[in-house]
Amino acid sequence: MRLSYNKLWKLLIDKEMTKMDLKDAAGISAASIAKLGKGGNITTDVLLKICKTLNCKVEDIMETIEE
Repeated sequence: MRLSYNKLWKLLIDKEMTKMDLKDAAGISAASIAKLGKGGNITTDVLLKICKTLNCKVEDIMETIEE
């Protein structure tokens, strides 16, 4: 099982935001954006900052995928 952040990327498109817009608005690092892009592990603090910025819930930006 792995995490997928495809929902986040789709949400950014809907909101007409880039990854760098999200980085700046949420106050997260470029390294965190890179980890998200690779489906890596992200702290809950970063996830909550993203959710607060996008006004959404965690399940709106990520999902688990069966391998």
